[in-house]
Amino acid sequence: MSSTSNTSTHHTSTIGAIGAPSRRNTELALLVFAVVIPVFAYANVGLAINDQVPSGLLGYGLGLGLLAAVGHIVVRKFAPYADPLMLPLATLLNGIGLVAIWRLDQSERLQARDTFVEAAPRQLMYSALGLALFVAVLVFLKDHRVLQRYTYISMALALFLLLLPLVPGLGANIYGAKIWISIPGIGTIQPGEFAKIVIAVFFAGYLMVKRDALALASRRFMGLYLPRGRDLGPIIVVWAMSILILVFETDLGTSLLFFGMFVVMLYVATERTSWIVFGLLMSAAGAVGVASFEPHVQQRVQAWLDPMGEYLKSKEGLIGHSEQSAEALWAFGSGGVLGTGLGQGNSDLIGFAANSDFILATFGEELGLAGVMAILLIYGLIVERGVRTALAARDPFGKLLAVGLSGAFALQVFVVAGGVMGLIPLTGMTLPFVAYGGSSVIANWALVGILLRISDTARRPAPSPAPNPDAEMTQVVRP
Repeated sequence: MSSTSNTSTHHTSTIGAIGAPSRRNTELALLVFAVVIPVFAYANVGLAINDQVPSGLLGYGLGLGLLAAVGHIVVRKFAPYADPLMLPLATLLNGIGLVAIWRLDQSERLQARDTFVEAAPRQLMYSALGLALFVAVLVFLKDHRVLQRYTYISMALALFLLLLPLVPGLGANIYGAKIWISIPGIGTIQPGEFAKIVIAVFFAGYLMVKRDALALASRRFMGLYLPRGRDLGPIIVVWAMSILILVFETDLGTSLLFFGMFVVMLYVATERTSWIVFGLLMSAAGAVGVASFEPHVQQRVQAWLDPMGEYLKSKEGLIGHSEQSAEALWAFGSGGVLGTGLGQGNSDLIGFAANSDFILATFGEELGLAGVMAILLIYGLIVERGVRTALAARDPFGKLLAVGLSGAFALQVFVVAGGVMGLIPLTGMTLPFVAYGGSSVIANWALVGILLRISDTARRPAPSPAPNPDAEMTQVVRP
């Protein structure tokens, strides 16, 4: 009798032990490093510029530490099984971005400009708002599958956000791009940053329902399975929408981002390489077609093809020519492998957009190739954890949504870094978490929050099965 009861007790304890560790203590330890590293960088910049530790060091350290602590406590309570790396990586990027923005604020050359406004305090406020939205996502979005109910509502909302900058009196044309809306008392907001999250929800919901039809092939041509004509409808619609964004808002970055995200999700849903080929061909055809008649896009392509020529034209006073592309390349070149040291470069010579579109050039000069590769590696880790979350998700909607958000994040990093380094034409987008810009940092914190919610659901251990009374009785009665 006693041996039977011992066996039963042992069996129950084994079932209760099933499940993955929460890894929250790992996240806490990594967060300490994610706060300490930017604080040291902040002190380094102050010593390089003024030969003294900056007076705001304590306030900066406490502010970043408080944001990290709030984020960790909320994740520990509301998403205990979420991925332990995403929050520390996002915090580290946000922290070093604040340091770079503050470093550019100290530039006498930039302070002499009529339009100069201290950007670092604003960016810290935007970071706090972003973390507040991150907290709201984790607290109120109990299950990511709820978003699936709003598939077509999210499509309407995304179109509304994209069309807002075209509304007369509300939209603002800033340096040729009509991607902003101006709100009195608040400033300018870029609705496209939030639209990328909303449209990922629509794509995930739509492709989950239609993926079987989209995966069917009618014929094979040159090793590729060609989709049926009627199944080309969705990709044609999204392609046309991205072209319209490019035409009416002259925004190359957003159109590339949306179309690329859809093609990636389409490939993941159908496992058909032909969709990737179609997507690349249609994207290239659309971009070439628009560039043939849109002056703003032509200027960016020309600045990419001949940055030095455009720089010389701008110095001759010719309007419409960009000198930033050449100046960014010079910053990377002068940085070399290890950089000039934080606070000891001249990337502030870039002037306009030095702390937003071209902030990677500051890291390239002051931290060198090694520093830029480290930053790109951090971005790569965030994308890798997002893809790992997609692989672990148990439901197809969660898989597609995680892939879509990770793909959007990766594409944004690629088009920004590629544009600044001269790999592709400039797009006018901002580097996530690092560059100055309220819309970008707030939206990307929400994106990380959704990925953590999907990760928590995927990694949460299955509940222990209820004990079976009949089995217990059988064990006790058996001699």
